[in-house]
Amino acid sequence: MKKVLAILLATLLLGTLVVACGNDPPAEDPPAVADDPPAADAPADREWTIAVMPKLIGIPYFNASEVGALQAGRDFGVNVLYVGPTAADATEQVRMLEDLIVQGVDAIAVAPNDPDALSPVLQRARDAGIVVLDWDTPANPEDVVYSINQVDLDEFAQLYFDLMVQEVGSEDFEFAIITGGLNAANLNGWIDAGLAYAAERYPNLTLVTERIPTDESQQLAYERALEVLTAHPNIRAILGYSTPVPLGVAMALRERDMIGQVVNIGSTTPNDSVEFLEDGSLTFGLLWDPALLGYLTVWAAIEVLEGRSLYDGQNVPGVGPISVNGQIVVMGPPSIWTAENVRNYDF
Repeated sequence: MKKVLAILLATLLLGTLVVACGNDPPAEDPPAVADDPPAADAPADREWTIAVMPKLIGIPYFNASEVGALQAGRDFGVNVLYVGPTAADATEQVRMLEDLIVQGVDAIAVAPNDPDALSPVLQRARDAGIVVLDWDTPANPEDVVYSINQVDLDEFAQLYFDLMVQEVGSEDFEFAIITGGLNAANLNGWIDAGLAYAAERYPNLTLVTERIPTDESQQLAYERALEVLTAHPNIRAILGYSTPVPLGVAMALRERDMIGQVVNIGSTTPNDSVEFLEDGSLTFGLLWDPALLGYLTVWAAIEVLEGRSLYDGQNVPGVGPISVNGQIVVMGPPSIWTAENVRNYDF
């Protein structure tokens, strides 16, 4: 497995130098938001108010994003409001966005639970003169100035399948996909791109059921994984999209005593993954530093508010070079958590 990981990591680094941070940190030096304010242009003659809205609050991933967003506010002298629903609820996001419009915030950066459901209110925000961006998961392109992405969509999508096939050691087996929600554009984008890639690269793989939603809940992921393991006893792998999912799958594998029999790969934060990676119930965790994503999002909003355009290769203080292609902004390459390196990261 170590040989496989070495090859994959080398390939990732070579393939992403022009579109990513370019300096994915070594295991002993994980990325972190700078404690001291980085050098940057001073804000305009007013203090901007920027609202950053996650899909939901209260889960580790979006808690970490909040840390980065608030740090950027302190570093650049702007007022950051980090507000969101307590469940992955598009209707509640709409209500909260309406409130932000009434408050007269200067910019809104939102991670939509349902892009179509949020489109009308985002258009109203733009009509009111508010700068609108999305982050973490895309809105409809016509609703935003920029879309702040964690990673390159195709690269991340393909990584799931390459790691799964390498770890199983075959290209002919059954697998399942468990996701956070059926309307999350980023999750659907990774899944759709991965399935398209697999259809060409690994045509003998068998998806045993349609993608299974879990409402961003670890408990529901655990329950759905148990159902999948019961209904499909020959399954060899489960791919998890949304940070609570792989943890719930790991719990199910523990309960069924199937550690080592079913490969479990998915997006997770390292601090939540340690115990599962170390006992083998989680095979690989894939992600980026969500604090840096929150930081980048606030910085991008400030750039737009102050009349500057983002450009490819631009160096973001505390983050590094970004890729920009039209509206699409990409922060950098993903990281792979393993039992060997996960304790070197702290978020």
